[in-house]
Amino acid sequence: MKLPYFILDVFTRDRLAGNPLAVVLKADGLSGARMQAIAAEFSLSETVFVLAPKDERHTNALRIFSPITEMAFAGHPTVGAAVLLGLQSRMSAVRLELGVGLVTAVMERIDKRTGHARFALPRLPERVGGAPADDEIAGRLGLAPDAIGLDGMRPAQYSAGVSFYLVPVRDAAALEAVKLDRRGWADTFSGQRSSVYVFTRTPDERNNDYAARMFHVAHGAGEDAATGSAAAALIGLLSDQPQYHDGHHTIRLRQGREMGRPSLIELQFNTEQGQLRHAGIGGSAVVLAEGMIDLDD
Repeated sequence: MKLPYFILDVFTRDRLAGNPLAVVLKADGLSGARMQAIAAEFSLSETVFVLAPKDERHTNALRIFSPITEMAFAGHPTVGAAVLLGLQSRMSAVRLELGVGLVTAVMERIDKRTGHARFALPRLPERVGGAPADDEIAGRLGLAPDAIGLDGMRPAQYSAGVSFYLVPVRDAAALEAVKLDRRGWADTFSGQRSSVYVFTRTPDERNNDYAARMFHVAHGAGEDAATGSAAAALIGLLSDQPQYHDGHHTIRLRQGREMGRPSLIELQFNTEQGQLRHAGIGGSAVVLAEGMIDLDD
């Protein structure tokens, strides 16, 4: 069995920036265990496997794996796969079956190896839990307790299919100063994933409105360069703030700068009478490499 694969950099138009992604095509003959083993071999934050759809009206089905587990939804694999499939088929929209539901991604071709995709979230983000005390959070992040919180926003857990601890900090200097203390991390941030998305406003930066960093210490993955599922969860917290009630909102969020992998994630959402009605994310992706997986005996 030989399977074509591509490596893309996602949430960027620049090669060797953004969040790298492996996309394996024609993966219908693989078992879930084989997919997991291939994802571990690539050792990227996620690998996506493209399969024939269950419904012939749809473009493809996707299965998404981290090096250690399958995921029902992740943003950068969805954007990257949508861009690659759109580039290959010249379609302006692809309908993708994910574990969390059907996603219709609108794709714009930028050049022969670069595209931009955006899609409505199949599940609106919602608050799913509270957060530890500020001093506990600050201790894990290497910050002073008074750095936690931003313009009335408080730490909490939100999910749009994948749960994250969302931690607002007072400014970009505090975000950059984060230095993890891994001892007791899973005790402070309990749960299956223990993933923490630290974010702040960036009023002094021209090209974005917010900045964020994502830490997934419990499973040893460390920091992530661009995390669409966390950005999707963040829409839930933002939509609960008075300044975002009633209207259409577009936000540009940077991530990965502190890792030397700058990324830009676009968020869109609508609220009516204080209720979130629609949410979506988008971004660019560029093909970096392609090759063939050889599983023949």
